[in-house]
Amino acid sequence: MLQNIRVVLVNTSHPGNIGGAARAMKNMGLSRLVLVDPVEFPSSEAVARASGASDILDAVQVVATLEEALVGCSVVLGTSARDRRIPWPLLDPRECATTCLQHAEQGGEVALVFGREYAGLTNEELQRCQFHVHIPSDPEFSSLNLATAVQVLVYEVRMAWLAAQGQPTKMSKLETTAMLNTQSVTTDELESFYVHLENVLVEIGFLDPNNPRHLMPRLRRLYGRSGISKLEMNILRGILTETQKAVRGEPHKRRKDDV
Repeated sequence: MLQNIRVVLVNTSHPGNIGGAARAMKNMGLSRLVLVDPVEFPSSEAVARASGASDILDAVQVVATLEEALVGCSVVLGTSARDRRIPWPLLDPRECATTCLQHAEQGGEVALVFGREYAGLTNEELQRCQFHVHIPSDPEFSSLNLATAVQVLVYEVRMAWLAAQGQPTKMSKLETTAMLNTQSVTTDELESFYVHLENVLVEIGFLDPNNPRHLMPRLRRLYGRSGISKLEMNILRGILTETQKAVRGEPHKRRKDDV
């Protein structure tokens, strides 16, 4: 069904947004990208922003007009952030996804159309869409980056597709653990760990804050070259927390899922 859904970008001015849209699409299992009169494409910036979704850029269809981009489509949904003089059927992103899947499931071709970064779609272009889609962002700061808007809608399409397939939309505990075991910690997570570790070492009397010598730099070097995963970091932080509880005389009730 997802192969029946195409993303159409009209007159995109920043090639980075094309790459960002391609990345968003690949994240959610969509692959058909159509560009209507892009200002700059092909572009190395688009490839860089695609971050591994260059196959979608390689297969991009570039056309001169929106009419060409919509050939064969049975339903067209255009994004719009502004109120129009003549009201059109208006959908939120979740309703948009449901509509996409309903038509795609019946074999219909579906187009999700996104306008220019600075002005969106014209009234004439929106009149070629059977539905208008509005992302309910904060009215005080409603302007969305183009690639971000694509991400919002294709995410909802993905969720609707998973539900239609009877597939889970949440990872099991086993899958979550596997993910944590393969993801490396970030530098800020390491820094937070070092602060926690230093505090514990002071509490247990192993580190004299008035004469620390080179203990923390040596420990930083040790842990820094270890390639610690997120799961391993959770274990280390848990050990430090329980050590603090023991030093302070606080009770600990062992959980069934404790490592």
